Amino acid sequence: VQLQASGGGLVQPGGSLRLSCAASGFASEYYPIGWFRQAPGKERELVASITSNHTSTYADSVKDRFTIYRDNVRRTVYLQMNSLKPEDTALYYCKQMGTRYWGQGTLVTVSS
Repeated sequence: VQLQASGGGLVQPGGSLRLSCAASGFASEYYPIGWFRQAPGKERELVASITSNHTSTYADSVKDRFTIYRDNVRRTVYLQMNSLKPEDTALYYCKQMGTRYWGQGTLVTVSS
């Protein structure tokens, strides 16, 4: 099982980024996948998750700004992040929900 997260970077407040989580080694289309983030000095938190049938949930702090979706043919889960704020700065991780499998983090920095 491997989850490869990518797409992080430096963006100005109000900007957008799209994170990708590419899965390999398992049939990811049958599993829920989550995006988590961890800011310096804070605990890791669940940002958004999506089930195998594309039902999504969001943390209150990102509702109406972030969108999680998946392409089961490419076995990739995306996190589209719009209207980014400095408080969104964190390492973002994807995870196969209900298991111990995490992707490596991708750093998102929102700063002017």
